[in-house]
Amino acid sequence: MIDLLMIVGPTAVGKTKLSIELAKKFNGEIINSDSMQFYRGLDIGTAKVKQSETSGVKHHLLDILEPTEEFSVAEYQSLVRTKIEEIKKNNKLPIVVGGSGLYLSSIIYDYKFFGDKRNDELVEEYNELPLEQLAKILIETKPKLAAKCDLSNRRRVLRALEKNEDQIQDTVYPYYESAVIIGLKTERSLLYQMIDKRVEGMLKAGLIQEVRLLFDSGVNSQCIKAIGYKELYQYFLGEITLEDAIALIKRNSRRYAKRQMTWFKNKMNVNWFETNFNDFDITVNEVIESIKKEVNS
Repeated sequence: MIDLLMIVGPTAVGKTKLSIELAKKFNGEIINSDSMQFYRGLDIGTAKVKQSETSGVKHHLLDILEPTEEFSVAEYQSLVRTKIEEIKKNNKLPIVVGGSGLYLSSIIYDYKFFGDKRNDELVEEYNELPLEQLAKILIETKPKLAAKCDLSNRRRVLRALEKNEDQIQDTVYPYYESAVIIGLKTERSLLYQMIDKRVEGMLKAGLIQEVRLLFDSGVNSQCIKAIGYKELYQYFLGEITLEDAIALIKRNSRRYAKRQMTWFKNKMNVNWFETNFNDFDITVNEVIESIKKEVNS
């Protein structure tokens, strides 16, 4: 038997749709692991599932934070593991879904987090340095920490620079022995087309108005670093045109998808399936058969 099912993959590849179908088939409940879907009011830009799309499947860890709140991977690790045990006690299958690699890895591997205190002097010292340079400094000075850090996330790179090398374990062991990780992927050019299509859909659904509400409310916290929000903030500040903002959202989404695939391929043991966008039921059935084999093995 499996005690945990995870669905991973890049943005716009069909994870949400697949998770709902699998939850219906295997008596499951879904746990969000997209770091920006934790926030209330960040709905359109994060592609958060709508209540009308859930097919009655219970979802957890959506809208658990105000936009002004901060949230760490360590806090998520504790919260999500508690939620997994609650679902299992109710004889349901926990199904974790998301594209945030470090959050997902923190669930299934026995990561230990230390040194949560923020070093404001260090943040100020590195404030003007680009992310690429910060990542290079981390790799050169603290390679062990760099290997376990999301180098695409400025805040996490800064946090890693604050820590000592001996604050992290060299070996990371599996936390759930019977976890199955399902990944969706597709050919890169097709994925990029789907990403551009998704962005256009978000704009039609009211993304600009959603971000404007946050901007006008004075929100300037961790959550507005998300793709789709930071670019529109630049537009509202008069730094770029709307056309430039939209182009950046598409470009940054494509780049993020590439980084996601690199993380999943290098740091997680994933069973990969090609998404059939023309007939998604084919993909669903292939995944179901694969899971059945795991259950019966």
